[in-house]
Formats: sequence, structure tokens, C-alpha cells
Amino acid sequence: MITDRPPRVRARREAFERSDRLRELPLPDDDRLVRAAREIERTLAAEDRAGLERACRTFCERAAAFFGVPAPPVRVLAARPLRRYRGGGRTELYGDYEFDSGLIRVFMRTAVHKKVTSFGTLLSTLCHEFCHHLDVHRFGFDDTPHTRGFYERTARLYHHARGEPYRAIAWVRAPGGTWRVDWARMRRRSG
Repeated sequence: MITDRPPRVRARREAFERSDRLRELPLPDDDRLVRAAREIERTLAAEDRAGLERACRTFCERAAAFFGVPAPPVRVLAARPLRRYRGGGRTELYGDYEFDSGLIRVFMRTAVHKKVTSFGTLLSTLCHEFCHHLDVHRFGFDDTPHTRGFYERTARLYHHARGEPYRAIAWVRAPGGTWRVDWARMRRRSG
């Protein structure tokens, strides 16, 4: 994971910096999201796309109710789109958030082999896209950049939904004012 570059326009930079500072996320003190995540895991393992979509929608509805924001519509689609770059590179789209409609889309199959994705990957993607929704509807961001704060909020939601203790992300400076995860330090911490 790497953060976006800080914007040059002052107003956008101020919002970016506010997002970067916002590292905490209040979470329910019950297991409503854990139970919803378990249903996501069950329906994904059964390769039940319609059931998985309902389970993802339920997760987002419960999270939205807790945070006091409108529940986003959710779609679960089949294989991830694959984007190829000149020179041989390629990337897969795991999910996205449409700002105008609030629609969250996640993909349940890999792009190349069309295999069912792992539960952790799908849940992480759903939490990531839901945090974009939270940025807009709870925190009032017009844009929702990928800052350290954004990734920390996403990680908090993800680990809570897995019923796991939160592990702070280890960051290291990268070129252009960006930050990237220091995976070696993360592995040493968890040990």
C-alpha cells in the first residue's frame, strides 16, 4: 500500500492533511460486524454470488447504522477487471466506490484464473470501499484520498470485523511526499 501524493492546491491539501491525521475510528462494542463478516465468509466459500451480495449489503447496513450514515448500495460482481499496460504490466481492480451514487462494488473472482478470491481480500476490499463512503458521509470529505489515516481507519474496521486485535501499520517515507507500508517491520512486530 502506498499513499496518494499530497495535493498542491491548498484547500485540497488541507483536507488531505486532515484525513492523514484522522487515524482513529470508533467501533461497535458488540459483534454485529463480526457476525456479518462470518456470513460473508460462508457465502463466499459456497460461491453463492447472490448470497454474498446480501451478506456484503448487511455488513454495510450494520456499519452504516452504527456510524449514523446512509447505507450504501452494494454490488458483488464476478471476475475482477484486468488492466494491461504497455510494457507488460497489469493490475486488477478489487473494488470501487462511486461518489455520485454511493455504490460500492467488489469482485469475488480473480481476473486471470477466475478463482474465488480469499475471504480476507474480499473483506479488506469491502472495508476499504466502505471507508470511502464514511469519508464522504461522516467526515465530510469531498474527495477521499488514500492517506495514512485512511488506511489506518480501514485497517481498524477490517480487524474489528475479523474479531482480531488491531495492529498499527508501520509506515516509511517514499518519494514524492508519499508513504508506503514497511512490510518487513510489520512482520517483525507480529513475530
